[in-house]
Amino acid sequence: MLGRTPAPGPRSRPTETDAYGDERAQSKLWHITLSVSGAEAPIKEVRRGLEQLANDHPFLLTSRYANDHAEIRYWEEARDLHDAAAVALRLWGEHRSTAKLPPWEIVGLEVIDRQTYHLRIAEGYGPPPASPVGVHPF
Repeated sequence: MLGRTPAPGPRSRPTETDAYGDERAQSKLWHITLSVSGAEAPIKEVRRGLEQLANDHPFLLTSRYANDHAEIRYWEEARDLHDAAAVALRLWGEHRSTAKLPPWEIVGLEVIDRQTYHLRIAEGYGPPPASPVGVHPF
């Protein structure tokens, strides 16, 4: 049936119909934590680079940094975990030159869905809420 979204069952994914009547999976929100690390860099340059990245991409919730590592947390909209992870893994490298970020390597990535994020927060063992939002030292 065109334009109708079937009720999701226990094994089905929510779908929607595009302009051509083809079904496609709906996107979801994923909480991303990207950790990077490398050789020491001047702390002011690290902060400036992360601020530029946040300015270029206002979806970034918070960044924490030191002179040899940083953590970036944000929400990503994607069809599934694989798509969200792929975008997250490209973030640092694709913006290294434009934001003048240090040449650090990605050393950690966590991608969790919105429900899991809120469940962790409610149970008191998730990451602290991203407050205050912005770029802050560790």
